[in-house]
Amino acid sequence: MSEPVESSSVEVGARRTRQRTEVIALLEETREFSTAQQLHARLRERGSRIGLATVYRTLRLLTDSGEIGALRLDSGEQLFRRCDSARRHHHHLVCRSCGHTVEIHGPAVESWMLQVAEDNGFRDISHVLEVFGCCARCAEGADSPSGPTDDAGSSPAC
Repeated sequence: MSEPVESSSVEVGARRTRQRTEVIALLEETREFSTAQQLHARLRERGSRIGLATVYRTLRLLTDSGEIGALRLDSGEQLFRRCDSARRHHHHLVCRSCGHTVEIHGPAVESWMLQVAEDNGFRDISHVLEVFGCCARCAEGADSPSGPTDDAGSSPAC
């Protein structure tokens, strides 16, 4: 079996590479969901020479192994995040304006989903649940002329 990557339990054919270690380290520092392009830009700002294709491959490997969470927006864009509960089934509450993310556990949703599946004769089920809304900070800023701004310096809209 391959040697695991430092600070991660990824073992699925993963070699320990400087680039993979850089991506993992950045994900461990980043609390919000980010696109591959955003992560790539942050790595380049730090002086990394990592290519965007390598970032995408690493994110796919980490997602497939369950080390990071991924969600797909209605636009089709995929976002990535190192979750505190990466190995435990959970969902996310995500601010559509600033990206603030809260991990949530929903036993009532899980029970309901299992019952609906059973009632309809489904077996071996899986699901994804991401809840989008406007966090308190952005909602407060939406009501204030000098409210919060996003990374580009513009006021986010909720």
